[in-house]
Amino acid sequence: MIARSVSKALMGAALAATAIAYGVAAGPAMAQSQGQKAPAQPFKIDKVVPEHQITYAVDTDPAHDPENVLVLDLSNGGRVLIRLMPQWAPHHVERIKTLTRQGFYNGIIFHRVIDGFMAQTGDPTGTGQGGSKLPDLQAEFNDAPHMRGTVSMARTNEPNSANSQFFIVFYPRFALDHKYTNFGRVISGMDAVDTIVRGEPPSNPTKIVQASILADNKPRPAPMPAAPAGAITGDMLSKSRTN
Repeated sequence: MIARSVSKALMGAALAATAIAYGVAAGPAMAQSQGQKAPAQPFKIDKVVPEHQITYAVDTDPAHDPENVLVLDLSNGGRVLIRLMPQWAPHHVERIKTLTRQGFYNGIIFHRVIDGFMAQTGDPTGTGQGGSKLPDLQAEFNDAPHMRGTVSMARTNEPNSANSQFFIVFYPRFALDHKYTNFGRVISGMDAVDTIVRGEPPSNPTKIVQASILADNKPRPAPMPAAPAGAITGDMLSKSRTN
């Protein structure tokens, strides 16, 4: 696990190096962590690539191809926009969009949230053992790096067992590359991801109030009521734990 003591300066330098190494645009969340302004123009996906080669740059403008932008309205009041990348993992993106349009993710909690690592959701039972009624997917491992904001599919020890659960990476975690199917990246709202309540499971978990596809233009849901004063939250619980 990435140590909690890593400084913001070192983390910013690591993220910058990652962006240069992989030719990835530094979106608003990354630019903020480096103390810089977001680029004026989004880094575009190449329209034509050689056979068997895929670009891993991500278009950060949600107005471009809204059919492949996943919207997560969270119980913490945040709205997260995720660029889905069918170029990387077509069947996984199709599964996410299908379940989203069925309303499957509405009300589901983030059941496993590890500080310095990732936030996992997509299990209707909230235990980490559940999934949808659809068949498991064949792995679509690719070369897209697991950097800050990466959205990747959870699975068991069996590579071809991804179903509905996915996770969002807080900090670069390249040890996951080629082992989990990376299918998208957060392009807006990473600050809301950062405040998802920690715990395995959290005592007061953050929920996906509504998941939708941006092209469907679903209205934003009403904010959920705050936790009662004095309630024990997952944040409090995580502070009592050690890595």
